[in-house]
Amino acid sequence: MSDVSLATAPESPLTYPLARIPEPGEMMEAAPGIYWVRMPLPFQLNHINLWMIEEENGWTLVDTGVDTEEVRNLWTQIFSTQLKGKKITRVIVTHLHPDHVGLAGWICREFGVELHMSRTDFLMCRNLVLDTGRAAPQEALDFYRAAGMGKRGLESYVKRFGGFGSHVSRLPDTFRRLREDDELTIGGRTWRVVVGSGHAPEHVCLYCPETKVLISGDQVLPRISSNVSVHPTEAHDNPLQDWIDSCHRIRANLPDDLLVLPAHNEPFYGLHTRLTQLIEGHEGGLSKLHDMLSEPRRAIDVFPALFKREIGPEVFFMATGESLAHLNCLIGRKTATVSRNEKGVDWYERA
Repeated sequence: MSDVSLATAPESPLTYPLARIPEPGEMMEAAPGIYWVRMPLPFQLNHINLWMIEEENGWTLVDTGVDTEEVRNLWTQIFSTQLKGKKITRVIVTHLHPDHVGLAGWICREFGVELHMSRTDFLMCRNLVLDTGRAAPQEALDFYRAAGMGKRGLESYVKRFGGFGSHVSRLPDTFRRLREDDELTIGGRTWRVVVGSGHAPEHVCLYCPETKVLISGDQVLPRISSNVSVHPTEAHDNPLQDWIDSCHRIRANLPDDLLVLPAHNEPFYGLHTRLTQLIEGHEGGLSKLHDMLSEPRRAIDVFPALFKREIGPEVFFMATGESLAHLNCLIGRKTATVSRNEKGVDWYERA
């Protein structure tokens, strides 16, 4: 399952300076000393961008791709033919999702290096991997029943539960924590850690003022919007407000003239424009949702307010999680209320 939203960005005045994308297994220079690797994903979203920063005696790798035989083979090819005789000396992971962290443990063990990651995402990733092989908990079934799912949907959840760990190699037992405003020296330059929230609890971006580059992970994507969902583990959380606040903060704290290196789609210029689009897109969705709540609705009833496309079974759970995030945001703003009926189903309406 991919970790990006079902919403597609409108055409925008962003600019894309690179004339082509790298082939699988190719390292292509995207900025001085910063190389772009694109790996395949076995999901609806079929690629991820990974970044390698050249140092005097090695390479820092930012994000790793999923743990599949195909991606391991592509990395093995890169390691043996394109590293200029150097080794991977550091692995940085932006956040906990399998397409970013999937091969971190394998690569760290191959080169005997440390994993750098935020504490919350490292610990949550380890926790989610432990679900592999477990039966779906009753609390999760109650959560999706409350959202309006029927017997078929709940049976589907039981089958898919625990799948997170299927594309994640065994994580290291120790890691080096990254925090907001930490500074790393990579390739002879200073990179500052910028942390966002909402798509992941503690998402790491890397900003280099000298080269005017932002490695943005999933925090800022040019053509799609990152999925922001509520999950059974934190049913009353408000990640969408966290996401909107993060976009405001990053727009205020970073300059606009950065080359943004995202995890999906192509590198681009137009950081402030894109952050404004992301904020306005979600605020527009919240407004439409508020209008729809003139009558009581379940979470699975509000898809038309948020998504232009038809929601099929392959993205039903993602759409439900994102709908709940918007509903919880309205509740957090005190513009909507929720009540549970005798069947355990939640109904939302305007406050």
